[in-house]
Amino acid sequence: MLGEFKKFIMRGNVLDLAIGVIIGAAFGKIVTSLVNDILMPVVGLGLGKLDFSNFFVSLNGQHYDTLADAKKAAAPTLNYGLFINTMIEFLIVAFVIFLIVKQVNRMFPAPPPAAAPATKPCPECTTAIPAGARRCPQCTAVLPA
Repeated sequence: MLGEFKKFIMRGNVLDLAIGVIIGAAFGKIVTSLVNDILMPVVGLGLGKLDFSNFFVSLNGQHYDTLADAKKAAAPTLNYGLFINTMIEFLIVAFVIFLIVKQVNRMFPAPPPAAAPATKPCPECTTAIPAGARRCPQCTAVLPA
């Protein structure tokens, strides 16, 4: 069983997947920083110094000035501003992945379409015959055009 597991782990697909997950996690941290530290301050400034991360609703009915104050008081909150940040982050990641896939597809053109089959089955005896044949050489049936 240990030998089978080692064989499974050492397959190229599993290693490729593991590397992809690790790189994806690191890329996610970069995008999170890009959104939180670079893009959201610019968007907030453009919208009149808004900070989406401080948009929340306190579920206990008390008022808190910031989300940090609400968390310090252990108040239950609905953090819709953080959700907006996460959605923007997702859209950026999806767009970057789209651009990467688009560029990779340009580097590797699609394979040419498959050639038309050279043979077709006879409708009477099901023998494989040349595609351009008008009569079957086996049963002599007249073939449709």
